Amino acid sequence: MSEVWERSEQATGTPTLEFKEAERYCQQMARREAKNFYWGFISLPADQRVAIYALYDFARQVDDEADSAGSPHLETSLERHRQRARDCARGKWSDPVTMVLARAVQRYAIPESDLLELIDGVQMDLTTARYAKWADLEGYCRLVASTIGRMCVRIFGFEDPAALVRADQLGIALQLTNILRDVKEDGAMGRIYLPEEDLERFGITQGGLLTAEPGPGWEAMVAFEAGRARDYFASGLGVLELIPRRPAACVQTMAGIYQGILAMIEREPRLPLRRRASLSSTAKLALVLRSWARRG
Repeated sequence: MSEVWERSEQATGTPTLEFKEAERYCQQMARREAKNFYWGFISLPADQRVAIYALYDFARQVDDEADSAGSPHLETSLERHRQRARDCARGKWSDPVTMVLARAVQRYAIPESDLLELIDGVQMDLTTARYAKWADLEGYCRLVASTIGRMCVRIFGFEDPAALVRADQLGIALQLTNILRDVKEDGAMGRIYLPEEDLERFGITQGGLLTAEPGPGWEAMVAFEAGRARDYFASGLGVLELIPRRPAACVQTMAGIYQGILAMIEREPRLPLRRRASLSSTAKLALVLRSWARRG
């Protein structure tokens, strides 16, 4: 299939109908699955937007399929996705998502290692349910979130390598916000991502957290973790000055949504024990408009 597409593009100067169909597939999947990120995607130039759709879709497929595979088939499932990543790095594909992603990997010089590290992070997500120290959790965040941030920046374009460092830090901020937001859902699966050293520091037992009764130290611990996330946001958002205007509006929108969720949790620390915090569509649209105005 790849050779057919390559010959057709060389001959006509435009992608074949099959490639356009693959692009539409990626867009539809991203629109369906990316509840928060899609609001940022829409501000990107068309080529970058399609590349980001494919990258997001690939990450979602890895996470969803590995989660449904179960322990006996986990290694086989993840190895299949590692092979998909290796194929993309060599301009090969086997499905609509990798068809688009392979082109993006070639066009934007996305390292194969970043795709593989993302899969390593998903594997940790399924095999590790506790993190003893912040350094351990930070390493996990770098695999599942910072890798995506760095790949996005390569798609957006940059001149200063500091953009990759800033994207790495922003990824940690987003993932730590996710962890605070999803305490109830993760607890239902027996997972506690908050570092054990922090739980102990604030007098919170794992059993109490899993039963949504963490005790009086919960508010102080949420404030501590939220402060940590805000420090990473402060550093990571420096990427806005290192990438072009339209991608900066995309990043500002996505980060703004997560900062809004973090603010909700700070105002009501026990909210994540009851349900997932989220912003309304109206609030997200307002963030999109403000981001466009600032970067216009």
